[in-house]
Amino acid sequence: MGKLLIVGSVAFDDIETPFGKSDKILGGAGTFIGLAASQFKVESAVVSVVGEDFPQEYLDIFTAHNIDISGIEVVKGGKTFYWKGKYHNDLNSRDTLVTELNTMADFNPIVPDNFKNADVVMLGNLHPNIQLGVIAQMKERPKLIIADTMNFWMDNTWDELMEVIAKIDVLTINDEEARQMTSEYSLVKAAAKIQEMGPKYVVIKKGEHGALLFHKEHVFFAPALPLEEVFDPTGAGDTFAGGFAGYLAESKNISFESLKNAIIHGSNLASFSVERFGTERMLELEKHEVERRLMQFKELTQFNIELT
Repeated sequence: MGKLLIVGSVAFDDIETPFGKSDKILGGAGTFIGLAASQFKVESAVVSVVGEDFPQEYLDIFTAHNIDISGIEVVKGGKTFYWKGKYHNDLNSRDTLVTELNTMADFNPIVPDNFKNADVVMLGNLHPNIQLGVIAQMKERPKLIIADTMNFWMDNTWDELMEVIAKIDVLTINDEEARQMTSEYSLVKAAAKIQEMGPKYVVIKKGEHGALLFHKEHVFFAPALPLEEVFDPTGAGDTFAGGFAGYLAESKNISFESLKNAIIHGSNLASFSVERFGTERMLELEKHEVERRLMQFKELTQFNIELT
């Protein structure tokens, strides 16, 4: 069984979409990544920090999904990271109404000893110094280090971010961020420039329009499944990352073909995440649903071509 180390926020989200309001619910990148990865036969752990206000029932959700929580620090008297946002009618854009870093402001990640030899490390979207701190704690070089980032870190911590980029194998970002990072409008050129910075693979997410995988001269595109209802897109990107990392940790196969499959598995799980507020859909997800939708992805992308 492969070992997966996940580093990311465990938080409270408060979400408003055109379809309703959630009030304060379980969220955070580490949460969504962990729940998605739990769909695979992997030994996983989440490294994060929460406050004393974080309910035990939420921690129990992790353990119920076989996620090691020994790396989640509970700060006595502290308050958990809190984010409140409101989505516009198109669900592609949103306004951040409140961000309270709380315990996350001084987060010093401590990797559990039994995960310092993890096969795959998934570095969620956090300060590059936190990501570097985790890499430095690994006893040996993981088979694969995946990192997510965003434009905020590009704007404010460029040098530290470049240190991270030089040490990882896979970078996952969205199309806008890829263009900002490289000053290239063409995503093909942008991916090539990013690979020159260090990562062997680049995953460029395009939201409802799917995701692109780049490796040297190879390109693979995975569509997003057309859905009748999209309720809350908050955890979609992190659910994608969790499915991607979970599949690779289980398969122990780090090749372009394997990463192509990982992209599909990540996209598949993300398609469920958006159907309810927060983690609700992921918590009730059953294996037969996952498999049925994978077949929908197959039907969506396979065809016979006839040349005349």
